[in-house]
Amino acid sequence: MKLNKMSLNNLPLLFVLLFAAVSAVAATPVVKQPQVDTPKRVLFVGNSYLYYNNSMHNHVRMLAMAADAATAKAFEYKSATIGGATLDHHNMDHLTAPGRIGVKEPFELVIMHGNSTDGMADARRAAFRSSAVEYSKLIASRSGRVALYMTPAHTKPSRAAAPDMMAKTADMYVSVGNEINALVIPAGLAFEEAYSRRPDIKLHIHDGSHPTLLGTYLAACTIYATVYNRPCSGNSYDSYGQVSKEEAAFLQQVADDTVRKFFGR
Repeated sequence: MKLNKMSLNNLPLLFVLLFAAVSAVAATPVVKQPQVDTPKRVLFVGNSYLYYNNSMHNHVRMLAMAADAATAKAFEYKSATIGGATLDHHNMDHLTAPGRIGVKEPFELVIMHGNSTDGMADARRAAFRSSAVEYSKLIASRSGRVALYMTPAHTKPSRAAAPDMMAKTADMYVSVGNEINALVIPAGLAFEEAYSRRPDIKLHIHDGSHPTLLGTYLAACTIYATVYNRPCSGNSYDSYGQVSKEEAAFLQQVADDTVRKFFGR
């Protein structure tokens, strides 16, 4: 088989893409099922990836309400976010102390993530791991469990966008999740799956980093399917008419398929 000059020039990029794909597949979570049965008191801790589009916790709550209003009306969700934050920016001792932020009983589940670029540098990976280990011990001492929210990779024109960004991010979250025995929410992989099925879909805003409403909706569906171990497909929540029936059905299916594949459920 003969390779022309253009093919040879493209080989490095092809190897990078192949390595990224293999690495993403190779990241296997140890925790495959929710560790809290139908968590009612949930704290979301992160940065702008959570607070964009009327806050992730509101969307997850509305998905839960649409699925089972009788159960979900008792849920207490809180969100603590700092723009551009890494995980260590958060005062987890204060946030998770019973009664400090308006929830009297201890949080049953704390969903947390770091900066979206943490997986791209060894020092930042190490800092994320250190904070996750420390916070998981603190949360466990208050009878709670941790779930790690795997952030999506950047797209162009973000300067941080790179072919291996999702693979490195997934590896970081899964390896740390396995170390601290935490559930990992594969939101980033859901973005990758949605783009592979519909390259024209807009899950990122113009900066290539932050989510559009559709991106937030997809992430919320992935969180719900992971944390509550229930499918999203057929859920009636449409962000008050802002997500069309076709878009909702597509994103719900992507979330369900990603969760099943990631956990082998």
